[in-house]
Amino acid sequence: MSAAPAPAAQDRGLLAQAAFKSDFLREEGGTWLFVLRSLLIYCLTGWLAMRLELEQPSTAMMTTVIVMHRQSGMVLAKSFYRTLGTFAGAGAALLIMGLFPQQRELFLPALALWLGLCAGGATLYRNFKSYAFVLAGYTAAIVALPVVSHPTAVFDSAMARIAEVLLGLLVSGVISDVVFPSRMRDALRAAARTQFWGFVGFVRDSIGGAENRWTPTREAMEKAHLRFVREATTLEDLRSSVIFEDPDTRARSGRLRLFNQRFMAVSTSFQSLHHLINRLIRGGNADVAQALIALYRPLAEALAVPEGGEPDSQALLPGLSACVAALPARGRALRAAFARSAHADDFDTGAELVRRFAGELHAYVEVAASLRRPRPPAGAVETVRFARGNDLAGAGLATLRTVLVMLALSAFWIVTGWPSGATAMLLASILCALFATAPAPARLSLHLLGGFVLGTAVAYAAVFWLLPRVDGFALLAACIAPLFLFGAYMTTRPALAAVGLGYLMCLTTTMGLTNAMHYDPAGFLNNAIAQIASVGATVLAFQLLPPAAGSAWMRRRQLASLRGQVALAAQAPLPGLRHRFESVNRDLLQQVVAHTAPGSEASRALLAWALAVHETGRALIELRRDAAALALPPAAADAVAEALAAVARLYEAPDAARYLAARERVLAAIAAAHRLLPELPQARGLLHHLHLIRISLVDAESVLADYMPAAVPPAPPAEESPRAV
Repeated sequence: MSAAPAPAAQDRGLLAQAAFKSDFLREEGGTWLFVLRSLLIYCLTGWLAMRLELEQPSTAMMTTVIVMHRQSGMVLAKSFYRTLGTFAGAGAALLIMGLFPQQRELFLPALALWLGLCAGGATLYRNFKSYAFVLAGYTAAIVALPVVSHPTAVFDSAMARIAEVLLGLLVSGVISDVVFPSRMRDALRAAARTQFWGFVGFVRDSIGGAENRWTPTREAMEKAHLRFVREATTLEDLRSSVIFEDPDTRARSGRLRLFNQRFMAVSTSFQSLHHLINRLIRGGNADVAQALIALYRPLAEALAVPEGGEPDSQALLPGLSACVAALPARGRALRAAFARSAHADDFDTGAELVRRFAGELHAYVEVAASLRRPRPPAGAVETVRFARGNDLAGAGLATLRTVLVMLALSAFWIVTGWPSGATAMLLASILCALFATAPAPARLSLHLLGGFVLGTAVAYAAVFWLLPRVDGFALLAACIAPLFLFGAYMTTRPALAAVGLGYLMCLTTTMGLTNAMHYDPAGFLNNAIAQIASVGATVLAFQLLPPAAGSAWMRRRQLASLRGQVALAAQAPLPGLRHRFESVNRDLLQQVVAHTAPGSEASRALLAWALAVHETGRALIELRRDAAALALPPAAADAVAEALAAVARLYEAPDAARYLAARERVLAAIAAAHRLLPELPQARGLLHHLHLIRISLVDAESVLADYMPAAVPPAPPAEESPRAV
């Protein structure tokens, strides 16, 4: 006989079921609000286009399909960039038609080249800026292709298409912002809080246990670094969209960028400090490591949040400021134990890292506290920019694919005199640009093809069975509402999103709603076949010329670009270099990680290289900044320059010979810095950065271990000299 479940267990089960049902209903409620709002936008746009007697209301309605999104900020961002792309595309259409009037053999290749360049440009962005390129491409097609045989009508066509597209954008933006709006600002604020308190907690918990041990393992640091990369790129993508919907975010946009950049800087410094302490422990210098942990410990204690209290970044500042002010005296006291030790340089290097980290942590907490104030603080904000790491080879492949598809369809159109050739080219131009940046575009375009087949069947029934039996827009909306809702709901299901998008696009273009409907079965079938054929051509193009993103070839190129950031750190002009270095590294890493299986050998190797690049590149930048502030003798300046160049060459193309050359040049620069100390004590800063680079080079657990000889010589003996932290 089985025992009855305990009442507490039953209560927990009922609560879990109730929570699941509540979450499900909330999610479904949000989904249907989005679907019904999209229907309102779709129908209202069609009604206004017909009332204004626009030539092609279906173009305005298609615009609403392409820009629809759950969050109003996303709709506004897409609409803004779509507007820019529309004007650019219309201008390009006028120019190309003006250059090649009544010359299809020249006009079509020129248009294909423009479309290809726009598709390539779309791959260079990972937010809605890519829509400007997508729209610039296919707006030129929708303006020029319908009047290719009547070039004098191109200006009227451009004005009509601009009016239709802008109407769709206007209605989408207004309704999304007014009717049951879904704001992204809450997601942005949550992302900023998660980033800040997640990092603060990681730093606070880095010393744990009764023995105050240094707890983050290398594996934990790699995972944390990956999380920090994702949080930095996500915050920038959210910020670039939320500024369109929220005036408060627009006012704080500069500080949000500064907040993100300071996060990237302080996380890199913490990573360098973490690796140095772990290397000292592994190398048998536990006493130096413990001294650095003791120097660091007050920082971790200052980040403690009162139990049961509301986390407040402002409350962290007094304790953190006191810790930063007390670091020099605390460092001098701890260094006394190593005054005549061979490991004095190890302690000095670590103490300098702790001081740099503390300063950057204070600056990060300070800007986080400023974001909590009701009004943005007055005064100028340091101008920073999140730079992206782009590979032109991927953009070139997208350009080539689009040009080839357009040329193939153009040739077929010219040779056969196909009446619907313009329709096929128009749709293919949209799809090639739209899916150029999508993951697995071949699979998505195949799903889209299924949506077009389904949409063709439904549109045929609507055009020839339903629409002839209705009179007035109210009945028209009632007829098309269930058809639209079916597709809009599919777009909310991840597995069916591409099918739903293809269905809605086909339904809108194939019905071709106008004030005076023309019922032409032959023309309908010709256009339907042209659309399906153009989608099929796109599927074939993505199969034959798959996108570079995610391929092994592109991963190798992106990894080479990531390593090349060390050369950037060693050679690029210093103004703004740190911000550019930090953001480009994270963007490159995020691109590669997005197409790498988590936990795989490729993923682990990538993270190992990313950590090495971050640490070494930042050390090179700090070395160059300190060297630029000193009047170094020519011999010392040459030694530092040779060390910079040798390390850059090692990371650009790593091998055993370049590793040995880099190590020798760094050791020579360290010796030169030691010789300078009696006459130029300020050169101690150069010594710290060079020593940090040397330690990273000889780390047997780093990614450079494969290029090391069997035995690594010790560092040159440090000259005895007093040091004040």
